[in-house]
Amino acid sequence: MAVSLFRLRKHSGFDGEHVHIRSTSSSLLKSSHSSSSSHSRRHQGSSFCEIADEIPGNVSRRQRRRQRSANASSQQKNPVQLVATSVVESQAPPNFFQIVLQGAVAGATAGVVVETVLYPIDTIKTRLQVARSGGGIVFKGLYSGLSGNLAGVLPASAIFVGVYEPLKRKLLGIFPDHLSSVAHLAAGAAGGLTASLVRVPTEVVKQRMQTGQFASAHGAVRQIVGAEGVRGLYAGFGSFLLRDLPFDAIQFCIYEQLRIVCRKLVKRDLVDAETAIIGAASGAVTGAVTTPLDVIKTRLMTQGAHGRYKGIGDCVSKIIQEEGAGALLKGVGPRVLWIGIGGSIFFAVLERTKQLLADQSSPKDSLTQAKFV
Repeated sequence: MAVSLFRLRKHSGFDGEHVHIRSTSSSLLKSSHSSSSSHSRRHQGSSFCEIADEIPGNVSRRQRRRQRSANASSQQKNPVQLVATSVVESQAPPNFFQIVLQGAVAGATAGVVVETVLYPIDTIKTRLQVARSGGGIVFKGLYSGLSGNLAGVLPASAIFVGVYEPLKRKLLGIFPDHLSSVAHLAAGAAGGLTASLVRVPTEVVKQRMQTGQFASAHGAVRQIVGAEGVRGLYAGFGSFLLRDLPFDAIQFCIYEQLRIVCRKLVKRDLVDAETAIIGAASGAVTGAVTTPLDVIKTRLMTQGAHGRYKGIGDCVSKIIQEEGAGALLKGVGPRVLWIGIGGSIFFAVLERTKQLLADQSSPKDSLTQAKFV
């Protein structure tokens, strides 16, 4: 239902002095016509009222009339102007399905763009982490496994953001403002846990193709399942969760908190460039902190059916004994670069896509301009 908001502005030299009233346009016009007719009738009967005011019992009535007369003279000195500033269309808040759908579309779009642009850096990082002491790095076939990886990244990114967005909004409504970081951490971890069901098989196939074990995604899936069973597609699942749950939680928490701080500082919505800088910072910090977990995950995922590591603990122990503790930071440079740039692109594309979807789903409010003196 359209509602007109009228502002009463007194010409008293103070632009900020105003009063708001809520009314419909038709009722305002009727009220204005009625008040003018009533004023005319009172003017015609003023002589009778003055005689009635002289009756002793009508003292209070006489005082009220004097007060009205004073108010009328004051209004003549300070005329009141009615300005219809806007018409506000009431809108229902977005429903749960709409939030999930918009988040899924935005997440899928951002994930595919980032993976396509930065896949070569990810390939170099993987080959660095797999190489043992004295091993060389091959720089050919840096896009090996991209098509198969996109087939998994698209649904995984859609699932992650589709879970993260509605859960984040729900938790922010529960937690007070000073605990908003807890809501972001929990929502990020939940999104990562749900998306891992698709992410892990995608990551296993991608990394084995990046290291030259297989030539195609379809052939990789067939041979892995044939040699290791379905469990082979989830090799390193524990180490993946060990890396990705804290990674997702920390990255999105840092991003959301930096976004809140920056919006308070500039006192407006952030532009794409500012969102990209915040995304890059959150990605770079998170990527550096979680590099040891990524090394462990990569070793477990690429070892094959007859691997040399029995689990996470055994993997850490053998890496430190055979290669030194510094080996847990292998690939940290490419990883920070990759995730920093990836965070910049991902969050910029994510926020822009969310905004475009929101604009399409909710029509803009109409504005009217009218003046009554």
